[in-house]
Amino acid sequence: MIRVGLGICVLIAAGWLFLALFSAPGDAASAIEATSSRQCADCHAQVYAEWEGSQHAFSFQNPAVRSQSRDFANKDCIDCHAPRPVFETGMGQRVLPRTARRVEGVDCISCHLLPDGGVAGTITDPQASCRPVQRVELQRPELCAGCHDQHKTVQQWAASSWKTRGIGCLDCHMPRRDDDPASGRDHTCLGGNDLGMLQRAVQLRATRAGAGVAIEVENVGAGHAFPTDERSRAADLFWRSLAGEEPGPWQHIWRFRSPYRDETHLPETLLQADSTWRGGLEEFTSPIEVALFYKRSPYWSDPEAPDPEGEAIRVHSVRVD
Repeated sequence: MIRVGLGICVLIAAGWLFLALFSAPGDAASAIEATSSRQCADCHAQVYAEWEGSQHAFSFQNPAVRSQSRDFANKDCIDCHAPRPVFETGMGQRVLPRTARRVEGVDCISCHLLPDGGVAGTITDPQASCRPVQRVELQRPELCAGCHDQHKTVQQWAASSWKTRGIGCLDCHMPRRDDDPASGRDHTCLGGNDLGMLQRAVQLRATRAGAGVAIEVENVGAGHAFPTDERSRAADLFWRSLAGEEPGPWQHIWRFRSPYRDETHLPETLLQADSTWRGGLEEFTSPIEVALFYKRSPYWSDPEAPDPEGEAIRVHSVRVD
């Protein structure tokens, strides 16, 4: 009786082993067909929440984008603000616009969907609902280039020391959570909308130099030009007097920007990676403040009397006595 019982157990175990080894992966449930980023939320709640609060998710609905594109009358803007999957158009190739789900902007499908309907991931897992397949391209700057090299951001990075040091886009814009190598990457994808990232990108120095003031802006933390990517971005240096009871009005010193193609009268003044801009003010004996502002639109409401405090982000300021 004991031998018979053992024999039955062995047969059952062998049957389980056979099913485990030779059954098709995922037989218990069909693979999910990716049709919306909302499907990702069930299994990837943290990633989805990060993406949902990102500029990527907001890219097609952003009022500033709609205004500058004339509500996407400039159809070229749709390519990057509601793109088809990068793996479909090819690494490093300009993305193409999609017609469906544009409200989801640059979504999970834009970066992860493969041409055969599969999902690109950091690991291969045939048991997961989306059946991810490991694709190392997800770690490479070429993944970002389809959108973010329209204004040479990836080319700027490739010409910098950041590439030779092995520091890529994800290291700054999608860091490991809590700096833990075993954790996933933060999908908030911070950029010029984040003050901390702006402050880490550049340093502002202003010191007395004889009767005047010497000013330097150094690109220390951006692996590309500052500002970069969109010609609508600008960074401006201002100064104001601190001699009276109240600070004086802001006065413009310099602008860092790549102009639009039709602004042929304007020079390109981007602050490239690993470089320093130097300038100054002459014959100042009273205390002054020098400040660097970052602007997500190149135009001021009143060009004759710009209001950086009201229309731009103050990145750094220095008092010079």
